[in-house]
Amino acid sequence: MEDINEYRYKRAKDKVNALKSFYSSLIAYCVVIPLLAYFNYSTTSFPWVIFPAVGWGIGLLCKWMDATGRNLILGRDWEERKIREFMDGSES
Repeated sequence: MEDINEYRYKRAKDKVNALKSFYSSLIAYCVVIPLLAYFNYSTTSFPWVIFPAVGWGIGLLCKWMDATGRNLILGRDWEERKIREFMDGSES
């Protein structure tokens, strides 16, 4: 029973750390991208700020999916199913 509680605690702590990392990145994005936009539009007419905004935005989307457990490619609960499959010995 202690192992189960330890496992649950570790999983919960990992989820909290993933959420914390996502929120930190989101705050940095909300600060840095407007600064880059200001520098972009005050120095040149080419909108290069779009490239870091889109690239970083895709990274944020991936972090959000990881932190919330949503995965468009592998589907919901894929990791849990695979763990159960390998523990049961029915791996392919």
